[in-house]
Amino acid sequence: MLLDSNIVIYAANPASEILRHFIQQRRCAVSSITYVEVMDYRALNVQDRTYFERFFETTDVLPISDAVLRRAFTLRRRRRLKFTDAVIAATALEHGLTLATRNLKDFTHITELSIVNPLVGGLSNER
Repeated sequence: MLLDSNIVIYAANPASEILRHFIQQRRCAVSSITYVEVMDYRALNVQDRTYFERFFETTDVLPISDAVLRRAFTLRRRRRLKFTDAVIAATALEHGLTLATRNLKDFTHITELSIVNPLVGGLSNER
């Protein structure tokens, strides 16, 4: 499972125990673009930064390979898509992973991408 940046950020919330459990029960990875987005998140305090540093030390951070870049370019040409979203989707596709995100609408047009919103019912939204 590939975690979108928003899922990583929501999981840091003390009230998100169910989401953290969801993540712990799966082998999860993130795109290196998620690492940058999360660690650069403006609202981070020292405690949050420490939490995320520990999280990324124990999570596979997948690189932006040439294959990911080519696929991201193809996704952006098909339909206007933010660069970061295109790279995250391309990373999931290149590694054969389901994308866990809260922003389903950003990705639903990518028919070959399996997506899930773990914040509303776990894998019941997977396609």
